[in-house]
Amino acid sequence: MNRYIALIFSLLLVCFQGVALGSTVLEDKVFEHRFDNGLKLLVVERHDTPVVSAYITIGVGSVHETSETRGVAHLLEHMLFKGTKTLGTTDFTKEKPLLEEIERVGSQLDALRLQNGADPAEVAALEKQLSELQAEHKQYVVKDVFSNLYSENGGVGYNAFTSKDLTTYLISLPSNKLELWALIESDRMKNPVLREFYTERDVIREERRRSYDTNPARKHYESLVTNAFKVHPYRNPIIGWHSDIANLSPQKTRGFLEKYYAPVNTVIALVGDIKAADAVALVDRYFGDIAPGTPAPRVSAVEPVQKGEKRILEVFDAEPRLAIAWHKPTMPDKDDYAFDLIDQILGSGRTSRLYRSLVEEQKLATSVSVYGAPGSRYPNLFVIEGIPRHPHTVEELESAIYAELDKLKEELVKEEELTKVRNRLLTDQLRQLRSNSGLARLLTSYQSLAGDWRYVANYAVEIDKLSAEDLKQVANRYLTKSNRTVVVLQREDQTL
Repeated sequence: MNRYIALIFSLLLVCFQGVALGSTVLEDKVFEHRFDNGLKLLVVERHDTPVVSAYITIGVGSVHETSETRGVAHLLEHMLFKGTKTLGTTDFTKEKPLLEEIERVGSQLDALRLQNGADPAEVAALEKQLSELQAEHKQYVVKDVFSNLYSENGGVGYNAFTSKDLTTYLISLPSNKLELWALIESDRMKNPVLREFYTERDVIREERRRSYDTNPARKHYESLVTNAFKVHPYRNPIIGWHSDIANLSPQKTRGFLEKYYAPVNTVIALVGDIKAADAVALVDRYFGDIAPGTPAPRVSAVEPVQKGEKRILEVFDAEPRLAIAWHKPTMPDKDDYAFDLIDQILGSGRTSRLYRSLVEEQKLATSVSVYGAPGSRYPNLFVIEGIPRHPHTVEELESAIYAELDKLKEELVKEEELTKVRNRLLTDQLRQLRSNSGLARLLTSYQSLAGDWRYVANYAVEIDKLSAEDLKQVANRYLTKSNRTVVVLQREDQTL
């Protein structure tokens, strides 16, 4: 490790209370325990303030869906905020038969809509019946029960997110309220109720129309990913396609939930003012009796090697946009680490090569960004996006991007620049580790994705091993014409 990075380690080690990227330091801080049902617990004690960040990450995302369940992981993220048999209801005994009737009528309506030549009058009658049942059901619904309970007890940052690879629920709260967290979250895992299913499904269909179909940035990105992959399920949008959402049923959703949202696929991280022994006892008391569930399988589909450039024109009423993606390996492949450095060199901040060249000097673009997508569990994409500055064209911007990439392929990155981007990566990661929430997120994510949270502990060491020659070789190996997908979005009057 070079002296400058070693010096940063030493200084930040004090500032960040001993939790740095050095493997020995972090490994000394993280306590891990696996319960008999497969649940993994990671604990980091930080007693400076009486708060704890709690992350529950289930190693299941949209990549695990089939053609019959596309969109279900995202739908479940919504549904699992709706409550349980004890939370979110005024009287579950009375609510239960009404929920069953809603499901019966809703399923009948969905089946009828799929039929060719369905009788419009019969469809309308079922829609009316479902609407009346949903209106009757409202008397039993307690809205926002989880968020209100957490808020009333000092919780902050309560949220959830679904990705291609993972689903995570998170909260930070006073350490003396951690048992409340265990009660709520274990109840959610044991006794979830798919309350307001059809209402929420309609909400997601509207989200799809509003936030994806009419949003140029998201539409552009979706087109890029869908066309870059032709076999691997990474090509499918997390939210699902319109027909996917419309045909998700309570039965399919419940089956996916009961099969995979279980201890064997779950990692919990507790970071903050709690003793490890107390954390083990607490989690065992509330989660230890839950059935293991079914391990999420590895995706068997393998994306074939791309052997020719793909070019896509997306016609949309918006200013032109350009996106270019190249296939690349994922962690912990050595080349994936190299792409982290290439990302920094090309696109991180105002001092990056693409920003200086395309935005500041040539004024070809109003913005340019570089990132990895769409997931991290399987081989993914290295992406460069840009918006041309009028009167410059997408073609001019694309040519300028390739010119910058040619420099990366032909010239060794100077040691000064390489040291700078290494240090920036290190500092960004240390910044995340400094907060309880950031550390909890990193621990659960890497435990699930890489199979071992120690990936984050060893990250800086692996980055420091890479040379300028390594980056040059990686650029020449992957950033090729035959390996790229180019998507242009522009108005119809701008097309040739």
